[in-house]
Amino acid sequence: MTALLTRPDDESVRPDPVDALRPPTDREATLLGRGMPTDRLRGWLVTLILTVIGGVVRLQNLGVPTDHGTPVFDEKHYVPQAAQMLRNGGYEDNAGYELIVHPPLAKDFIAIGEWLFGYNGWGWRIMPALAGTLIILLTIRIARRLTRSTLLGGIAGVLVISDGVLHLQSRMGMLDIFIALFVLAAFACVLCDRDQVRQRLAVAVREGWVNESVWGPKLGFRWWRFAAGLMIGLTFGVKWSALYYIAAFGLLTVFFDVAARRAAGVERPWVGTIRRDVAPALWAIVAIPLLMYLAAFWAWFASETATDRHYTEIKDIAPGLFAWVPPALRSLGDYTLNVLHFHETLLTPKDNPHPWESKPWTWPMGLRPMLYYYDGAVTGCGESRCVGATMLIGTPAMWWLALPMLGWGLWRWIFRADWRYAAVLTAYFAGLLPWFTNIDRQMYFFYATPMAPFLVLGLVLVLGQILGGARRGFERRGTGLLVVALYTGLVVANFVWLWPILNGVPITTAQWNAEMWLPSWR
Repeated sequence: MTALLTRPDDESVRPDPVDALRPPTDREATLLGRGMPTDRLRGWLVTLILTVIGGVVRLQNLGVPTDHGTPVFDEKHYVPQAAQMLRNGGYEDNAGYELIVHPPLAKDFIAIGEWLFGYNGWGWRIMPALAGTLIILLTIRIARRLTRSTLLGGIAGVLVISDGVLHLQSRMGMLDIFIALFVLAAFACVLCDRDQVRQRLAVAVREGWVNESVWGPKLGFRWWRFAAGLMIGLTFGVKWSALYYIAAFGLLTVFFDVAARRAAGVERPWVGTIRRDVAPALWAIVAIPLLMYLAAFWAWFASETATDRHYTEIKDIAPGLFAWVPPALRSLGDYTLNVLHFHETLLTPKDNPHPWESKPWTWPMGLRPMLYYYDGAVTGCGESRCVGATMLIGTPAMWWLALPMLGWGLWRWIFRADWRYAAVLTAYFAGLLPWFTNIDRQMYFFYATPMAPFLVLGLVLVLGQILGGARRGFERRGTGLLVVALYTGLVVANFVWLWPILNGVPITTAQWNAEMWLPSWR
């Protein structure tokens, strides 16, 4: 770690073994904060056990339901496109379809599942299910890092397993679960980068040369920030909504760096961050994702028959000022403009809105869910006619607490400078606020999928405060633990209640009506 830190004159620094035995200074202690839990083995056992349990929950009866053996809802777009890619070696070629409006990466993953298991429910859903399982693992580890508590990390795992949105999206051959996975992975890397930066600055404070420059020391190559850029790049290869996370996580790393330099006693932390950190951050968080976006189209570039591959030549578009750009890149640019036009004109018809459309102000509480599949004439519930349905519903015991969590988190962020809430809410709002810029556009609740892990993390931060620290006393700690346990049990019970309409289990009409808690759910 120390070897990556350099003095302003670029001389390498070697720690004095005696220094390592000295108690930390106030600045060093402020930089390092509370250390990670020492129960690493137990932490990983909790993580892996809950991930396996969550994986079983995600994978059970994965191939059901289908529309008579065909995909349901928006699977009808992406599953056939993935099959085209599997047939062609990585690219779509159905020019007559012309509804290829997202980058190819997630469809590459779906194609892998179809290659492994065939063109059936298991085939087109196995990779989303694995992505949803990895979200469980990441959420546990992130919550443990944020709270410095293995117990709270485990509770986060239980909550994320029990969320209806993440559960059902993990069982659909759609794109959004991959966005949620890569955004969460990028967030984890940003947090690890924050801790690493503070550890490196703590070395400079301990050895007494942190202020040899008014801008503070250079911090060396930051592998975690680079990894965050890679994860955002994967997100970009799934959907363009990655642009919002580029902005959000880029700003988050800058503010983390300013806070770290200020805590280290750097004389000019803002200028130091701009001089030392912003340019590398632009490379890692902006340039790397853009390059990975282009890389996601590798098969498209290598083909001759992919959709719009020779768009500029076919349409005889004059290159103008862009004559120096290779024709393939110009075709991708025009193809991209066509996709942008599609999204900009995908407006809600005033006289015929989609029956399950929703607007972003309904998403935090999940007030308008999404019906993916419905069959009112199935059997298997003990009556002559049963209902089989899958509906995207956020578990109310969590989603209905979103607004109180956001209010408390904003208060902690603004008035208590709690960086944990600042980080979680930044990621949450990056998935929500951009949708308010064009409210006439068609929108659906499944767009809120990337928000779900950050809702869980925000709730876990609140539960950590309810639980209280280990030094708060037996009675206070016991009361907090009781409240946290009761709430966690309530979430699990709520998830179990919703299980039939999250998984297409045949139920009676009476039970179907009992599952519909709100008029807006119908």
